[in-house]
Amino acid sequence: MAERNSEQQHELHLRGSSDAGGIGKYLMHRAKPHLPPWLGVAGSGLAGALGHLRWADSAGAGVGLTLASVALTGTTWWVARSTSAQRRLHSAITVAAGSAWVTAACLAGPTTGPIDDLFLMGGPGLALSWNVRIVMRRNPDAAGEGSDSGLLEKVGLAKAKIGTAKVEPNRVTAPIALEPGEQTNEDVAKSLARIASALDLPTSAVRYLPDAGSARRGELVVVPEDMLEEVVEWPGPSNAGGSIADPLVIGRYDDGAPLQLWLPGDPGANRNSTHVLIAGGTGSGKGDTALNLLTEILSRKDVIVWLSDPKAFQDFAPLRPGLDWGVEGGTDTEVLVEAVKAAIPARTRWLGDHGYRQWVPGCAQVQNSTKHTCREDGRACGCAGMPFLVAWMEEAANTLRALGDDAFTGIAQEARSAGIALVVSLQRPSYDQMSTSTRASLPSVIALGCDPRDEGFSLPDEVLAAGAHPGAWGNRRPGYCYVVSPGIDESRYPSPGRTWRFTARAVPVMEMLATWTQRNGAGADPITAQAASGVAGRLYTGRTAPEGEQAVTATAEEDEMAGGMLVDPEDTDIDPDAELPGSQPGDDAPLFGQETGHKPSPEEARRLFADALAQFEAEGRMVVGPKDFTDWCDRNNLSRPWVSARLKEAAVEGRLEPTNTTGRWRIVPALTAA
Repeated sequence: MAERNSEQQHELHLRGSSDAGGIGKYLMHRAKPHLPPWLGVAGSGLAGALGHLRWADSAGAGVGLTLASVALTGTTWWVARSTSAQRRLHSAITVAAGSAWVTAACLAGPTTGPIDDLFLMGGPGLALSWNVRIVMRRNPDAAGEGSDSGLLEKVGLAKAKIGTAKVEPNRVTAPIALEPGEQTNEDVAKSLARIASALDLPTSAVRYLPDAGSARRGELVVVPEDMLEEVVEWPGPSNAGGSIADPLVIGRYDDGAPLQLWLPGDPGANRNSTHVLIAGGTGSGKGDTALNLLTEILSRKDVIVWLSDPKAFQDFAPLRPGLDWGVEGGTDTEVLVEAVKAAIPARTRWLGDHGYRQWVPGCAQVQNSTKHTCREDGRACGCAGMPFLVAWMEEAANTLRALGDDAFTGIAQEARSAGIALVVSLQRPSYDQMSTSTRASLPSVIALGCDPRDEGFSLPDEVLAAGAHPGAWGNRRPGYCYVVSPGIDESRYPSPGRTWRFTARAVPVMEMLATWTQRNGAGADPITAQAASGVAGRLYTGRTAPEGEQAVTATAEEDEMAGGMLVDPEDTDIDPDAELPGSQPGDDAPLFGQETGHKPSPEEARRLFADALAQFEAEGRMVVGPKDFTDWCDRNNLSRPWVSARLKEAAVEGRLEPTNTTGRWRIVPALTAA
């Protein structure tokens, strides 16, 4: 019964009562917050009347009351230093006026002269001023006294104003207007750590996005819950069989949105093509990030990948069959870099001849359109399509040490116009490893955890100022990263994301993906293949066929060999019945302290040198230098200076071309030279 009565009373309270008692209760409830100032006025009047009865004729009381009034006013001013300037001044004026009136009333009497008039007019005025302040504080649109304003006061931005916040799932965005002439966007950026402390959140959860058109306006973004703590395994390709022009999804942001980027440009979206830098310290998850990006690339139908991995494909082994060209570092990487350089002008010329200003998905199709034809009569040319090319340099610090810090500068500056994206992965992209020109030509970056001192090498200053701090993670949160790339909303730049985790369960799926790419992925177009073969010779073979097809080919070759001569090709012209040759001019007699053997004549030495170049070419060693001829010189009693001179002569004859590395030469395949 009691519970029922309680429920009925609660219902009447919600609906409101129409009797006199209900109206009185409602008015009292609404009036309670406004009563303290009026109680203070009444208390002051009572204190003045009682004080006059006791201290009317006391000179000492006058001195004491005056000192107490001054001390109380000063204390109020000091205590209110942590509040806003308006509240501090209002409080001090109220206390000073009240204590002065009480002092005068105690000494002269509350009804003497104008003292009673001041009480009747000033008391209600002060009380009403506090009532107005209470009403304004409860107005959600009022600025200066809300909880958000109080937060800004704590961090030294008391004069800033916060507009209406936009609340999204796990994301709050609030516009901020700073005090004109006194505060700038840099002040907010410097206060982000204190704001995070006041909200009891990690530093990476608070960001500031300045307005590009104003130095004092921007948006404060707060992500209260870190959705990246849970490790999520790689779910497989996001768009198998799609185009490389579609977004590549490599993880998710801290608010659950997909973490994605684009490689080719899009004229319709006004997005430029890009190169990518993957940077992160040891244990930061750089390997998983690379796998996320590479699996997305290989799952697309109109792209080929050339990849250099000095780690002998430790992470990428299951995906290697899907690559169009994979090398393990050293001289082979030198050749791959030179091949990319040679492919740039060839691909750019093809795009220009077919009326493309940049690579688009239509470039990968057979050119059956009259809008994109290389024929002078305007008819469709039917040329084979040109897929997008990704040149991937894994553990690039190794390659940069071998080839020089500007090994990729030319590629980074010129390849985008040729439908080529350069991906460079290394731990520390500092300027003593990579030239400033190369770094400036890599518009996109995936910045994982690093040493705090290395943040500036990975991310632009404005992104760091907005709240991005990969140095706060180090190697404690593998896969956490910031992504800066064309096509991504700039407000996302300081938002942390996390890539998918690759485990042993992902290996069979990666192997299936590589097999799918072998059978369904794009192959190198004739222009790109010819440019690569013109540099690499037999070292470039293109993507291999699946195992079944390889086995058939091998069997055919074995059948052909079975019916041939069981001798080495170089010995096929030797007559086994012929007499051995006698001594030849130049044969050295064995003398004490001298080497013995045959020293070739100048003409024979040049012939041997040409044969050596042909042998290097047959072995796929397309970049050579004097050190590569060390054993050859010992066998033929020739010196390294003689070899250096022959290398220069071969370059003049067109058999060699210089590379970026001093003393290293690229062999021009014999057919190309001819």
